[in-house]
Amino acid sequence: MSRQRADFTSSLYLGMRHASTELPGWSALTTGRPAALGVPPVAEGVAKALADLQGTERALLARSTLHGFADSLEVLGDERTGIVLDAAAYPIARWAVRRAAGLGRPVLRIPHQDLGSLANALDRLHARGLRPLVVADGVCGGCGKPFPLSATVSRLPARNGVLLLDDTQALGLFGDRPGPGHPFGDGGGGSLRLAGTKGPVVLVSSLGNAFGAPIATVAGPELLVDRIRKHGGSAMHASPPSTVDVAAAAHALRLNQTEGNAARERLASRVRQLRRACGEQGLPLSGGLFPAQATPPVTVAVGRRLLKRLATGGVDALLRRDCQGGTAVTLLVTASHTVTEVTEAATLLSTAWNEL
Repeated sequence: MSRQRADFTSSLYLGMRHASTELPGWSALTTGRPAALGVPPVAEGVAKALADLQGTERALLARSTLHGFADSLEVLGDERTGIVLDAAAYPIARWAVRRAAGLGRPVLRIPHQDLGSLANALDRLHARGLRPLVVADGVCGGCGKPFPLSATVSRLPARNGVLLLDDTQALGLFGDRPGPGHPFGDGGGGSLRLAGTKGPVVLVSSLGNAFGAPIATVAGPELLVDRIRKHGGSAMHASPPSTVDVAAAAHALRLNQTEGNAARERLASRVRQLRRACGEQGLPLSGGLFPAQATPPVTVAVGRRLLKRLATGGVDALLRRDCQGGTAVTLLVTASHTVTEVTEAATLLSTAWNEL
């Protein structure tokens, strides 16, 4: 009997999967009507629960983060707005920014999480009489570092600006007051909870990572989210999220209340185990406590050889670019990984690294 493969390519960080037997049945997948004509009552309840979880006044559900970003930029980025884009923002946010640029909105790109460059960009837009809309990731999926949210928010009110964050990597993972027993923080509410701050921040997040539900949310101040709900193009030209996706989101939120903190603590333990085991064998990993653990940068050719060695040993991993443009072999750790899987993956990766 062949040994089961160890999959380190999935971003289902908390191990939530939502089997059909765990969800209620449904009579139709979709209403067939534009979301502007109404959404199922259960969707409104899920949106309210997500707003409460993230510490925001209001939330709405979207079919995807691309829908959420397109609507947010369409509504918030009018002709009096200039966009400040973190150069390492996730591609989906960058795609939506390109659409806004095609509509004539000026875009200033700044180096990754560089507060000095951000301040300079805000000053340049202010001098042109433009309101800033800053687009970035709440937590970088490459280096695992949180965006300097509080420092950014403090610069926005005087310029009537807004911070638009892709919080996919943080939602369900990071939360209030990290510390003993809550290594990622309590509750999994995301970047606003982690920073302990409020302000003109709109969060666009997929629940497809930590929460395992292929649906997105747009959350933030009531005035801004209501504008996006009423005037975003997706509400007029697309159906609301499907019945099964909403059901999976509701199930994820229930699991988060009862099992979330335990799953996050187990995940942190597996990440620390991998980092410690690799470090003891001469391979330092980057990523801190974030589940994406990466080798030092390698060429694509070497990276492919490493992946082949891992695959031969029964471990599936990724070769991807980091937030600085380098390439690294990356293992995505989840709460579902066993101690044995992590130990064997660390030994296999470290041995291949030292040989190659």
